Amino acid sequence: MSMEDYDYLFKIVLIGNAGVGKTCLVRRFTQGLFPPGQGATIGVDFMIKTVEIKGEKVKLQIWDTAGQERFRSITQSYYRSANALILTYDITCEDSFRCLPEWLREIEQYANNQVVTILVGNKIDLAEKREVLRQRAEDFAEAQSMLYLETSAKESDNVEKLFLDLACELIREAKQNKLDNSDTAPMPGEGKTISYLSCCNIN
Repeated sequence: MSMEDYDYLFKIVLIGNAGVGKTCLVRRFTQGLFPPGQGATIGVDFMIKTVEIKGEKVKLQIWDTAGQERFRSITQSYYRSANALILTYDITCEDSFRCLPEWLREIEQYANNQVVTILVGNKIDLAEKREVLRQRAEDFAEAQSMLYLETSAKESDNVEKLFLDLACELIREAKQNKLDNSDTAPMPGEGKTISYLSCCNIN
């Protein structure tokens, strides 16, 4: 795709334990479907979706990474070029929440130091099985200067909001010349970790 086909190109990488619903979030947003019985991602997969925000075409490369330990050396190489990272856990799985500090250490080690990062608690459609209280997750996110959002890939709750709000924030950063959006080098040398995302009127 040539630069004439889009105004911005951003790379978004989803990370987190296996089984938290990263692939389902990507499929729900890019294809509008929830894949039942979705198997574990092997290595890294990606999908592309172009959206229009305030008259500007934004191409999103959304990279879905495997959560298993044996794939870490592969997935870590994708952190550095990411414009945004979506750190995902399962609200019904305490273990996936307890592993967040380990994922944050990987972000600190491998990502560019000011990448836009958001914490997502997935599977809110299974509220009766919740093991991680929302307030606890919000407190954790606030302490790490991250926005917190709860989603349901199955019911499509907040999935579109997640990706479109990220796109809005990345556009705002790009217009401040903090991101490099040239066709030859679409990924940033510098970005920014944010404690909030700007609200965007998607029209």
